[in-house]
Amino acid sequence: MESGTKKWGFQAKKGMRSTASISVRGVLNRLAESLNKEDKREVIPLAHGDPSAFPCFRTTPVADEAIFDAVRSAKNNHYAPTVGLLPARRAAADYLNRDLPYKLSPDDVFLTLGCIQAIEIAVAVLAAIPGANVLLPRPCFPYYETRAAHSCLDVRHFDLLPEKGWEVDLEAVEALADENTVAMVIINPGNPCGSVYSYQHLEKVAETARKLGIMVISDEVYGHLTFGSTPFVPMGVFASTVPVLTLGSISKRWIVPGWRMGWLVTNDPDGILQDSGVVASIKDYLNISSDPPTFIQAAVPQIIENTKDDFFSKINNILGEAADICYGKIQDIPCIICPHKPEGSMFVMVKLNLTLLEGIDDDVDFCLKLAKEESVMALPGMAVGMKDWLRITFAVEASALEDGLERLKVFCQRHAKKHYSANKNRLWRCTTSRRISKV
Repeated sequence: MESGTKKWGFQAKKGMRSTASISVRGVLNRLAESLNKEDKREVIPLAHGDPSAFPCFRTTPVADEAIFDAVRSAKNNHYAPTVGLLPARRAAADYLNRDLPYKLSPDDVFLTLGCIQAIEIAVAVLAAIPGANVLLPRPCFPYYETRAAHSCLDVRHFDLLPEKGWEVDLEAVEALADENTVAMVIINPGNPCGSVYSYQHLEKVAETARKLGIMVISDEVYGHLTFGSTPFVPMGVFASTVPVLTLGSISKRWIVPGWRMGWLVTNDPDGILQDSGVVASIKDYLNISSDPPTFIQAAVPQIIENTKDDFFSKINNILGEAADICYGKIQDIPCIICPHKPEGSMFVMVKLNLTLLEGIDDDVDFCLKLAKEESVMALPGMAVGMKDWLRITFAVEASALEDGLERLKVFCQRHAKKHYSANKNRLWRCTTSRRISKV
């Protein structure tokens, strides 16, 4: 008798090679399996953006108290409306209005199970359009590609330009778009690049999208997590030029990713998304999906209204110092190149020079062996669409970050090609000899 596998044609997915089947969690699980159980050192998590375990990144007590109050009130044990509780939607609209030249209403805000569900909804809405395709950045947070494949939505990729601070290649966007293109995605501040787009660049993005007749989906889950010279500007500022779907949450700025409290917002002052049926499609999807827990929704107004600026400043200062450490340490590792110092989010993209390494096949092999030999977890660039690159998280405590980067350096030295190591040692000896001869 045929087994279920043969009869129905099911096949296990092996390895981490299919972009459409990749998730950060799946890659992390694979890396965790590679860890050496005999290594008693602490595992350094440089692969994912959840710093909540570190004391220096603890959320504000305001957030804790808001949750306690919402639970103790016994008024939030019911099902919430599919679009979310009105007070929470109003609070989110008011929060976003601080940076906009027009006013969002609560009706423009739809509460979601974190930013992940907001991505699911946006992709599902686009996939409902016959023959549609969407333009995704490369590199990109992998969930967009995964959800698009799941929803049978065609995707095309435009490059981000590392030599220009990971700006969008707008010429490529214009070349890729056709009559079936309905949207382009940007992530600002950038995951995985650590980039922050200027007002001028976002204005050009809006003008390009308008020229092509497409909407912009702006993932701003890392909104306001900036520590460089470029301030955060929401894409919604340009909604009078082009309709914008904004995706966001309290997960990252408040350091509570496990609370899964996000939103999808229609920045649509001209009513284009309303008239085209996009808003109706969003509501249809919400009618058949799960909601964020009611008590967390109920806590949102208190969280947003009572959190002081000094909490946000503290987090940004910690991230900025960590980015400095990360960028500086990477300069000391010859086989890793960092084309742009991060200015926002929690990540940096770095390129591997595999010609300087022995016994390393590609970025996946690099990360698996790094986990096994040094108990350091970094995300292979393949996961975000960039083969032979790495995404490194610097949102960890400074001592752990320095330890992890030192282990990374030791790993690279261990796998350095012998002729490179010999040349480097020869150069060191010659330099030392000259210094000694001058004394």
